[in-house]
Amino acid sequence: MTEPLRLLAVHAHPDDESSKGAATMARYVDEGAEVLVVSCTGGERGDVLNPALQGSPEIVRDIAEVRRREMAAAQAALGVQHRWLGFVDSGLPEGDPLPPLPEGCFGLTPLETASEPLVRVVREFRPHVITTYDENGGYPHPDHIMCHKVSVEAFHAAGDPARYPKAGAPWQPLKLYYNQTLSRGRIMAFHEAMLAAGRESPYAEWIERWEERGERPITTRVPCGDWFETRDRALIAHATQIDPEGSWFSVPMQLQRDLWPTEDYELAHSEVPVDLPEDDLFAGVRTDQPIVLRRPS
Repeated sequence: MTEPLRLLAVHAHPDDESSKGAATMARYVDEGAEVLVVSCTGGERGDVLNPALQGSPEIVRDIAEVRRREMAAAQAALGVQHRWLGFVDSGLPEGDPLPPLPEGCFGLTPLETASEPLVRVVREFRPHVITTYDENGGYPHPDHIMCHKVSVEAFHAAGDPARYPKAGAPWQPLKLYYNQTLSRGRIMAFHEAMLAAGRESPYAEWIERWEERGERPITTRVPCGDWFETRDRALIAHATQIDPEGSWFSVPMQLQRDLWPTEDYELAHSEVPVDLPEDDLFAGVRTDQPIVLRRPS
């Protein structure tokens, strides 16, 4: 194809884009693709997870603005475009029984109301591929589950002129993927490798929490080890959410590249013929000669 390849990554909160598929996006940007990240909410109800910033007066005063600045820094690190969908973070309810979600939050927004802004983005940006979360949200945060719902709705509705007629001219994306980079298989591989090397693994608690979690199918593994540093720069940009001394960075970079140099996806729907397994989100979409890859400096 003569036009640029376009990838739309739909996420629930700022920082999700940097922990799920960031190296993939950075690779495709360096290939010459256009990549757009959508953040459905502003992350206003997220906890401050970096111990060094807990209790900061600026953050307590205006967490929403702080997270907007963090997202801008992560966007610059990845080289992607970015859009806010404009919904309010639902927060992660805790307790037994769980408390109700706050009024007006993303998780309580009617599906068509929540989906129309994303349909508009799809029709304006015209992505060939969309990535999002599976029906469990990756983990059961109400915003992640709603992100899945609106992404699936937008994928199937954006090409239908009878649906959301005020949201622009129809455009049908060709492939829909679910992020599966934080899979049990990957975490177990890192856990066992760290123990075998005589190092402490940060993943013991993760594994305990996943005892009842089934493994999702992985159809597509995108080689992107050369962009792991770019991913980490984007992660660190979300300073309220990421502890630079935490588990995200405990596995040595060379071990990550040697053991698991891909980011992984589950193909949920395709409008083009596919040959599984794949190593490219644009497999079946590319019709021109392969693009010469520019390695990051």
